Amino acid sequence: MKKWNVAVIFVFCALLIAGSVYYVFFFSKKSGAGKGGFPGGFGGFGGGAQNVVSVKTMKASPITLHDYVITNGEISPQTSVDVFPNIGGKIVQVNVSLGSLVRKGETLALVDPSTPGVYYAKSPVTAPISGTITSSPLRQGTTVTGNTPITTIGDVANLQVTASVPERYVASLKTGLNADIVLEAYPDEIFTATVTKVSPVLDAKSRTKEVILNFDTSDSRVQAGMFARVKLWTEDYEGEFAVPSDSIIENGVEKYVFIIKSDNTAEKRIVTTGKSVDDFTQILTGLKEGETVVTEGMRVLSNGAQTKDITSGIIDVDYGTDKKTEAQKDGENLPPKGEH
Repeated sequence: MKKWNVAVIFVFCALLIAGSVYYVFFFSKKSGAGKGGFPGGFGGFGGGAQNVVSVKTMKASPITLHDYVITNGEISPQTSVDVFPNIGGKIVQVNVSLGSLVRKGETLALVDPSTPGVYYAKSPVTAPISGTITSSPLRQGTTVTGNTPITTIGDVANLQVTASVPERYVASLKTGLNADIVLEAYPDEIFTATVTKVSPVLDAKSRTKEVILNFDTSDSRVQAGMFARVKLWTEDYEGEFAVPSDSIIENGVEKYVFIIKSDNTAEKRIVTTGKSVDDFTQILTGLKEGETVVTEGMRVLSNGAQTKDITSGIIDVDYGTDKKTEAQKDGENLPPKGEH
């Protein structure tokens, strides 16, 4: 019995050794001496063949980045006047309502200033300008003074947007800046406007500065009182290369990108960066015009790695040239302020 166990163990060991020898022989023959293994690794029985890394790329070229500020605003008439009575008393008659069209000099309401024992007389409240009633008039029977506004008249044919910009962005504010306006009622429409006035003072409570924008063209759909999302184009950064921000790798010491050389190998290139706007960052040094920059797949690359460019189509890298498209995409979900 003991001899039988020894024989079984001997046969098992012999089969194990034979299988190992066959595996090594077969693997070596299939791979080829000096051709197996991974690039830069220990290989099979030789130096190792490199894997080819699929990447997407873009050509380095000067790109204009359009910086902007996003905020909220309210639409109001460019001309708006509060209407006050000439004397205090009780409103005994109201002749207009919200939205009424009025002419200069038209009687809007009557105020009775009389008191018990004093001769009864009505004092008319007249429109100081022609326009539209933009705030609900006070009701009949309301007691007013000479400092109580009864209603407001505005020129709704000429509208403006009043917006507030946070303090940290006021250095870029000036008249003449262009803006794209998205309205809650028309989320798929873009209305353009221009900054016509910048407040000379900062609001101490809100830490914001008020700006006034006039619409470039009149549109009957735009109405006073509407809420507006404002994308204010503040500055253009021109003349520098720019690449997708995700293509720039940082290791705590340096920033670098990978370029693809003419032999399809990757080369690490240390760069210095400039301004960033949304998904693009300026490259100030480290690139030459026309060089091929890796935009996807760079995280697994190393110097000398073999690559295959699988970029499909043409990437439009002139970020911000279609400002209306950008504003429209942001129109559905504009935060109080854009962060860059």
